[in-house]
Amino acid sequence: MRLGRIASPDGVAFVSIEGEGEERTAREIAEHPFGTPTFTGRSWPLADVRLLAPILASKVIAIGKNYAAHAAEMGSEAPDSPVIFLKPNTSIVGPGAPILLPPPSSEVHYEGELAVIIGRPCKDVPASKALDVVLGYTVANDVSARDHQRQDGQWTRAKGHDTFCPLGPWIETSLDPSDVEIRTEVDGEVKQRSRTSLLLHDIPDIIEWVSAVMTLLPGDVILTGTPEGVGPITSGQSVSVTVEGIGTLTNPVAAKK
Repeated sequence: MRLGRIASPDGVAFVSIEGEGEERTAREIAEHPFGTPTFTGRSWPLADVRLLAPILASKVIAIGKNYAAHAAEMGSEAPDSPVIFLKPNTSIVGPGAPILLPPPSSEVHYEGELAVIIGRPCKDVPASKALDVVLGYTVANDVSARDHQRQDGQWTRAKGHDTFCPLGPWIETSLDPSDVEIRTEVDGEVKQRSRTSLLLHDIPDIIEWVSAVMTLLPGDVILTGTPEGVGPITSGQSVSVTVEGIGTLTNPVAAKK
């Protein structure tokens, strides 16, 4: 199932996105998408509504340096254990929403990633049961101000600006995430291309590690890490991140006024 969140003439709603191409429709879900969704009976052509970020997260947990080649390009050793950090939920935006470049930064980078969406409250989840707590997967861009990282010596400001966590276009619940391609393009030029099979710490291990630290709640987002090829974006450009089996997340880039 593809789960999304839309703005329609009737308001904001969770939906099941059905069909393909121009025939896609958004079928309204009653209340929330967790568990077995029930439907209101209303639907719209997808072209007639606006896709929003597909989930409302209490928190976004990100994994740093989770591809060896990316760790190397950042001048770091590949970590033995997952490196985790938080992005505020106010950094989340949906497809088509602009990534706003903050004036204090002159070096903002894209980072295409696969994101995991948690489906139920959980704590201390063993890796062997980790996929049982997953609702599905979506596409993410962990936008990062590199100069802020260097200035601060930690990542909160660099990763936490409003609009620095685009998510979408929807959540795919039936994906096998163990070996799918991630591709990032800037103005149509491929900048990143890798596969999740190259993750240093796979998704079950990540969930075990994170849930040993903090309780995970329905809708929480885990960003699994970006491959090599990160680089700068500037106002007027467009960034597209594609994850095989899910779809493409595209956001324009604009200067914050």
